[in-house]
Amino acid sequence: MERTTCLVVGGGPAGMVLGLLLARAGVAVTVLEKHADFLRDFRGDTVHPTTLDLLDELGLGEAFAKLPQSRLERAQLPTPRGMVPFGDFTQLPGRHNYIAMVPQWDLLDLLADAAKQERTFTLRTETEAVDVVRDHGRVVGVEYRTAAGETGRILADLTIAADGRHSVLRAATGLRVRDYPTPMDVWWFRLPRHDSDPAGVVGVMSRRRAVIMLDRNDYWQTAVLIGKGSDPEQRKRPVSEMVAGIAEVVPWLSDRVDSVPSWDDVKLLDVRVDRLSRWYTEGLLCIGDAAHAMSPVGGVGINLAVQDAVAAARLLAPPLVSRTVTTRDLAKVQRRRLLPTIITQAGQRFLHAKVLRPALAGDIEIARASKLPLPVRLMTRFPKLRRIPAYVVGRGFLPEHAPAYARRLSTGR
Repeated sequence: MERTTCLVVGGGPAGMVLGLLLARAGVAVTVLEKHADFLRDFRGDTVHPTTLDLLDELGLGEAFAKLPQSRLERAQLPTPRGMVPFGDFTQLPGRHNYIAMVPQWDLLDLLADAAKQERTFTLRTETEAVDVVRDHGRVVGVEYRTAAGETGRILADLTIAADGRHSVLRAATGLRVRDYPTPMDVWWFRLPRHDSDPAGVVGVMSRRRAVIMLDRNDYWQTAVLIGKGSDPEQRKRPVSEMVAGIAEVVPWLSDRVDSVPSWDDVKLLDVRVDRLSRWYTEGLLCIGDAAHAMSPVGGVGINLAVQDAVAAARLLAPPLVSRTVTTRDLAKVQRRRLLPTIITQAGQRFLHAKVLRPALAGDIEIARASKLPLPVRLMTRFPKLRRIPAYVVGRGFLPEHAPAYARRLSTGR
């Protein structure tokens, strides 16, 4: 049996940022990651301006700038009429008026390397939390299982669930979840990329689905939006038919129709939008997708999770250092981050209902004939208005900054 002051379950962006910040405050913190490393396909790769600012504040801006990446300066919305301009990040104030597209494993490695420089930080890979440990109703740690099959317990003054939308700890504590209906799921897969292909982000709308392709130099990371729950039925047809359907509207992909060998190479993301009524119980706090699962629309899930982590570190580091953390302290984190979560999810649900649901549920020609939502039409007609969604997506509401104790001198980019 082991003990630490703060146990963070989940080595994603929220978990690694929180672990780094708390370690810089002198808190003994252990992060559990069930995989051997961070190298996995189809994780969100958007790093928003607020996260870029945070990396500068942490003294990691220069190292981040050296990672392979591309920049997204303008956002487009996939609609039945094609990609419609919707946000212009170049109109944002500050140094980082763009979204950086970086493989998430590179970002996580950067954060892990920085955290390992702190004497109070421990990263346990190949260690999966399988249940909570309770003492008189209070969560006092977790039970874990390693990749080698070993089991054990780690006790902690505070446990943080940063283990995603399918959080084991959230389920184990029985915290009440409010689900919101979504019109879609997402297929993720790779398509070969040729030098003659367009660069950056490519989006199209084909019959009953939207397609977004992210430039990964030698391949396209491809996201296909499909009707909610339609995956089993659609997989009964050859996978080449699905790729051919994309090639009908993206002719330069016609020579790659057979490039996806089987449906085993197509991963399904069960899109969920939900939110815990209460993010905490005695001894445990949920952050990121464990507290509020986000739709992939806007790519804001990572940004929200990182902001949760920064707020949690700022509010919880002092009581963790003094070993006096209480449930009231956990409630402060939810109060700080609840409004940004509600507003962001409301925006995603609006786009689901007004743009994506009609196209995914009905005939594409009928959807093309219908009017786009008024905000979308206004963005098209008045380009300066595009700074509004750019600010909402890029910086969000109540952006968080690194606590003073965690800041390091940065040479910037």
